[in-house]
Amino acid sequence: MSSPESSAWYRHRLVWVAVVLLVVSVGTVVLANRSSTRAEPADLPAQIVARMRTTLERADPAQHQHAGHDAQQGAGAEKPPVICGVRVYGFEPAGATTFAEVRTVYGFHLCGIAEQKRPWDVAVKLAGPLIMDMSTDPPGIKVVEATAEVRFVDRLREMFPPAYATIAQQESLGATEMADLRRRYDAAAKL
Repeated sequence: MSSPESSAWYRHRLVWVAVVLLVVSVGTVVLANRSSTRAEPADLPAQIVARMRTTLERADPAQHQHAGHDAQQGAGAEKPPVICGVRVYGFEPAGATTFAEVRTVYGFHLCGIAEQKRPWDVAVKLAGPLIMDMSTDPPGIKVVEATAEVRFVDRLREMFPPAYATIAQQESLGATEMADLRRRYDAAAKL
């Protein structure tokens, strides 16, 4: 009842079904992998910047204040958000290729306390070089501060490796990071 021509057509049909299933499977795997990588930035420096910013913005300002600067808040008032821009000078171990391997980050932070309707120019700001200990959860924050006995630049040289201390004396945020910081601050302060 079945002719060789009809069984050849049937075999070709099975081949096409197998091809379609294979293509759909491969496409599903590719899409699943793409969506899972969007949860974190793909490159290590972007991951470090994101974690630094998040840590500083969630931390109490007392954890990264400098020279006695403090946010003035009324009694019982809700804490205004802290909006930060960061720059990574480097990290240790220097050969780390994944975020999980990073133990220490050297960088700079500039944060503004976004009190409602308070423009950036008069906002309380927290800024300066810092070291983040990424081996703890949440990461530990050490800021460079002068003391009565130790000048700021000397304290910076004590805390930072020489290459990063040199950068920290000359540079802070780049133009792109500063523009993003100001945009996010204005939104948080409802300006």
